[in-house]
Amino acid sequence: MSDQATANGDAREPAHYSIQFFDSGAAAAVSRQIYMKIVFAGVMMMGIVIFGIFSIYWGALWKVPAHSLSGWVIDFDGDTLGSTVSNALIQSSAGGSKIRWTTRAAIDFPNGNIDVANSVVNEKVWVAVVINNGATSNLNSAIAATDASYNGSSAVTAYGVEARNENAYRSIISPIVEQTMLQLSRQFAQQTAKQLANSDNIANILSNAPQLITQPLSFTLDNLRPFDVPVASAVTFVGLIYLLILSFFVVMIGGGAREASGLERKLTTKSLIYVRMVTSAVAYLILSLFYSLLSRAFQLPFDRKYGSAGFVLFWMISFVGMLCLGLSLEAMITILTIRFMPFFMILWIITNVSVCFMPIEVLPKFYHYGYAMPFYNVSHTVRSIVFGSKNTLGQNFGILVAWCAISCITLPLFQWLVRRKLIAASRPMEIEENAEEKAMR
Repeated sequence: MSDQATANGDAREPAHYSIQFFDSGAAAAVSRQIYMKIVFAGVMMMGIVIFGIFSIYWGALWKVPAHSLSGWVIDFDGDTLGSTVSNALIQSSAGGSKIRWTTRAAIDFPNGNIDVANSVVNEKVWVAVVINNGATSNLNSAIAATDASYNGSSAVTAYGVEARNENAYRSIISPIVEQTMLQLSRQFAQQTAKQLANSDNIANILSNAPQLITQPLSFTLDNLRPFDVPVASAVTFVGLIYLLILSFFVVMIGGGAREASGLERKLTTKSLIYVRMVTSAVAYLILSLFYSLLSRAFQLPFDRKYGSAGFVLFWMISFVGMLCLGLSLEAMITILTIRFMPFFMILWIITNVSVCFMPIEVLPKFYHYGYAMPFYNVSHTVRSIVFGSKNTLGQNFGILVAWCAISCITLPLFQWLVRRKLIAASRPMEIEENAEEKAMR
């Protein structure tokens, strides 16, 4: 009979595949209740994640900038143009400008503009505006001689470093400097036109050197370290998320391998900890090399500041970055288990990403934790290697190694606690099995 039913395609599924979701039976009701309880609890936890963790990233972009960037004004001119530009920039700060301008004495920079530029590159300030030496006398001489070659942009030079943070440079520094200086340039041009209106030389100036009236004061914005490699965005921001994802894959692959091979329950606690750490380190060393070779294949320049050592430094910062990110995941998955690991993963991503998009200086004080986060330190090192910005490699590597050291403490501790719990749970079963064996004997 069953053979005939099978032949006719009427064979029924086994009993454990036989109920409908809304069946009224006790078995279906219990299963449905458990299912709904787990799904509802999961959705509620995700709601908490949205408000409790996503809000960290939303908050980082909500009021940008929450604080002003630092700017210097250095007057090497010491005359009319110098005082005009300095006063205008300082007054703009009083109106809540996104750049907080402060004056610096020219004597602080014995080598002139070179020292100012080096200060900006070395991240002592975000932007510096210099009124060049002899700016006023050059303008007066040009007016007196009706110099057609006069260029007002030689009067003022502004220095910035786009590679330090391209978003801040493009959305704050460059627009503010250009807007303020253009407004000042128009005002100064009007004053100059009024002063020369009754001059005997006005007709000659308008005919041969009109820029002396229309643009006696202008500026040059010198981008000392331009963000001139578009593919670098992949390794200074988005690629950092990929490093974290790759680290998570290694954690999952290692965990699956230990379960499939039975090593998870066969190895001693000490041996298991060694296997987890060594396997992770070797995997990250290999994957970080592939990651670095991919960047080289797309012609990311590594030799701008550190020469041939640049590629090795990039590889090592990628390796140590993956190691500190991955070991933290390795430690947390031990105690959270795979069930709750996604919640920590989201927290780990959001807290890192939130402090990399814009300078920490312009974010609310809460985000100053970012100076110690892996993403920030990896990004800072990569910018130094690729664009030649300030060298903070020692500090960056030190912070990342500190994260690794913390994980080297927490991972063994968590593994010991979990193993102790498993042993305690298995003892009653062992006692029962031993009792049964003795009874059989």
